[in-house]
Amino acid sequence: MSSNSADRLDGRLLALIGVVLLGGLLGILNSTMAAVATGTFARIFGTSLSTVGWTSTGFLLAVTATIPFATWAVDRFGGRRLWLAGLALFAAGSLGAGLAWDVGALIAFRVLQGFGAGLLDPLVLILLARAAGPHRAGRVMGLMGVVLSLGPVLGPIAGGVVLDGLSWRWMFLLSVLLAAVAYVLARRVLPADDAQSGAAAGRLDVLGLALLAPGFAAVVLALSQTAEQGGFAAWQALLPLALGAALLLGYGLHARRTAAPLIELRLFAGRGFSASVAIMGIGGLGLYAALFALPLYYQQAHGHGVLAAGLLMTPIGLGGSLAMPLAGRLSDRIGARGLATAGAIGAMLSAFALTQVGADTPEVWPVLAAFTFGLGSGCFSAPTMGSLYRTLPAPLVAQGSSVLYMLNQLGAALGVALVTLVLQTAGDAMTGFHRVAWLSVVMIALVLAAVPLLPGRPSAVPADGQLV
Repeated sequence: MSSNSADRLDGRLLALIGVVLLGGLLGILNSTMAAVATGTFARIFGTSLSTVGWTSTGFLLAVTATIPFATWAVDRFGGRRLWLAGLALFAAGSLGAGLAWDVGALIAFRVLQGFGAGLLDPLVLILLARAAGPHRAGRVMGLMGVVLSLGPVLGPIAGGVVLDGLSWRWMFLLSVLLAAVAYVLARRVLPADDAQSGAAAGRLDVLGLALLAPGFAAVVLALSQTAEQGGFAAWQALLPLALGAALLLGYGLHARRTAAPLIELRLFAGRGFSASVAIMGIGGLGLYAALFALPLYYQQAHGHGVLAAGLLMTPIGLGGSLAMPLAGRLSDRIGARGLATAGAIGAMLSAFALTQVGADTPEVWPVLAAFTFGLGSGCFSAPTMGSLYRTLPAPLVAQGSSVLYMLNQLGAALGVALVTLVLQTAGDAMTGFHRVAWLSVVMIALVLAAVPLLPGRPSAVPADGQLV
């Protein structure tokens, strides 16, 4: 078989990619849709915004706590079985949330949704990486990047449309329909699990799970409370932060003394792996800062409503969705460094352009800057993810995927805290927007500094567990 035919994404693989991405889109869309309905929930249930905030915080904590378990469970039960279980849990949580009778029930069912999403989210990476193989990792991760780019932008738009024309319950009931479609398609497309798959999983590292899952969840909770309380010094943030740090330190000591820990710390000994997860986390924080601040700019400086501001955010997601598939495909041939360098420079210049806009700047300029920001971000994100899976040996794909996703969750929570603090301490709206844009500039500059640590041109990937 020729190399071209071996590298081609055939129809069966494309069908698998499409079905997996549909399931992966569920959590992103639903979480961002629910975020725009916070005020609606508070009014309907007659409760405070801080209480309603737990509909999002509970979901996020459930996702974070479930991801480490998925690392082990995918080998114990098989990717197909676990994927179907995640879809079923997510659909059950969505149905309950859509029928919720009070805010307590809504929070509880959102947590159930989070458990389902916590299985699905790392499985997206694991299933796609295993199906693609190392030599097609870039192009497949580029296709996944379309979902990652458009999901956070389309979610608020879809939420606004639902709230304008339908009951809030349809935000969750529509997720039930999408989950049902994804379930039926997954049963048809996903290959059957190997009958011997459970034998390779070994025993569950129960102590490691008991330390790592609540440890990460506590740190994420601390960062969420930092944003809500308006500072890092509040006890609501310090208490979970101290608990999370202690649990993670305990996991580190446990992992060093255990033959088969839940997550191998030696993953970080590989320069390429450490650089990849750092770039994805830091770059995501920089992109999130822009996603958070731009809608506020359009509303406060130009007087747009929520839906119009959401529509004006489309260019940043469109830029990423255009760049990622092309950059990912190219990285399979020429490597990640050149593409990531060009993308980081483009994204940094775009973020700098946002520091220069004012209340009287025509909207076309921030829209163009957002579009090129998305292009640049896509040009370093897809090649970086592709290089990560090219350097990971097959036995460590599940662990590497979980580490990447947990650190992304941590980066998102840190981004919320930092951006909120920047906006709260600014003297006026435009000063706050400019400071957030400068935060994006700094984050992308750190990405640019880390790019030379990425692996060079694609080469053979070891299968014996040795990291490159």
